[in-house]
Amino acid sequence: MQEKNRGLALFTLLVFIFLLGPLLIISITSFESGNILKFPPEEYSFKWYENIFKVEMFLTTFKTSIMVSIAGNILALILGIPAAYALSRFDFKGKGLVNAVFVSPVLIPGIVLGFSFLRYIVVAYQLPIYVSLFIGHTVIMLPFIIRVIYSSLTNFDFSIEEAAQSLGASKLGTFFTIVLPNIKSGIMAAVMIAFLESFNNVDISVYMTGPGISTFPIQMLLYVENYFDPTVAAISVLLMLITAIFMFLVERLMGLSYFTKR
Repeated sequence: MQEKNRGLALFTLLVFIFLLGPLLIISITSFESGNILKFPPEEYSFKWYENIFKVEMFLTTFKTSIMVSIAGNILALILGIPAAYALSRFDFKGKGLVNAVFVSPVLIPGIVLGFSFLRYIVVAYQLPIYVSLFIGHTVIMLPFIIRVIYSSLTNFDFSIEEAAQSLGASKLGTFFTIVLPNIKSGIMAAVMIAFLESFNNVDISVYMTGPGISTFPIQMLLYVENYFDPTVAAISVLLMLITAIFMFLVERLMGLSYFTKR
C-alpha cells in the first residue's frame, strides 16, 4: 500500500510538472534582457513589461476586448439569469432540449462556431465588426452565465419566494428582492468566468475581426508572427496573474465544489 501511495504521488508530481512546467518557463523568459526569446535568460530585466505599454496596438486591442467582454457580459446576464431561473424553478416539456441548446456553444468546436458566425451573421447580414464581435462573444458567454447561476439557484430555497408571494408580493418584485440578493455571489462568479472566457477567446474572434479592428489575443498572435522578443511572454505572465486572481475570487464566492459535483 505504501509503494502504491508513493507511485501515485510520483505520478501526480509528474502531471503537475507537465502542466506547470511550460508556464514556469514562459514566466522566466519574460524577464530576458536581450532582444530574443530564450531560456534560460542570460540577464534579467523588466523592459519587456514596459514595452507592453509602448505598443499602441496592444493598448487599442485591449480596450476593444474589454468593451466587447463587458457589453457581451451584460447581455448574457440579461438573457442568462431568467433562463437559469426557469430551468431550476420549473419542470416543463422539452427542458432537456432547452438546456442542451444553451450549453451547445461550449460543446461545439470553436472553429466550427466561429466559421458559422462568419457565414451566417457577418457575411449574410453585413453587420459591422463590433456588432459581430458583440453577438459572438455574448453567445460564448451565455452557457457559463447560465451554468454557474443555475448551480447557485439549486441551493436556493424557493419556499422563501413562495412565502413572500403568499404575503402579497408580486412575482417580479419577489424575484428582484428575494431571489437575486440570495444568488448575488453566483452572479458575480458567473460574470468573472464569462469575462475570462470572452477576453481570452481566439478561435471565434479570429473570424469576427476585420481590417483595423482586432482583439487582444489576436493581436498577440500577430505580434508573434513578426517579432520574437519576450513581449508576448510578459503579457502571458500578466494574463496568468489576472486569471489566478479571478479564479481565487470565484473560489471565495462559491467554492470549487459547485463545479466539481455537477
